Amino acid sequence: MNPVQRQAFNSEMAQALALIEAGDIDGGFAHLERAHVLGQAYVVPHAQTHWHMLRVEVKRRRPVAVIGQAVRIVFGALGSAVGVVPTGNTGGSNVNMFRRMPIDPQLQKLIEGKSDAGDDSTR
Repeated sequence: MNPVQRQAFNSEMAQALALIEAGDIDGGFAHLERAHVLGQAYVVPHAQTHWHMLRVEVKRRRPVAVIGQAVRIVFGALGSAVGVVPTGNTGGSNVNMFRRMPIDPQLQKLIEGKSDAGDDSTR
């Protein structure tokens, strides 16, 4: 993961966990979805986002979604390990786990290593 992408992933995760702890589960989940898009190509970040999504679904008392996240932890980690992930997929149980989705242009720039200012951090 490039440094810009790593920083953005860590920021999204921190915001997600803070909001969830403060009781804003929906707001926190939205940040988990952004973190998922940023980290899905990498085994640990991918599994980490699904683990926290699973925890949210437990809080929401949605057993089918909990099972969906448990399955995604396993298949997501395997997919990342072999380089096969549905790019742009936000990772929630409400989305087919194999569905490719458009990537938010801001997130795409971060994945490419470009900061918010549009600079290429790899130069």
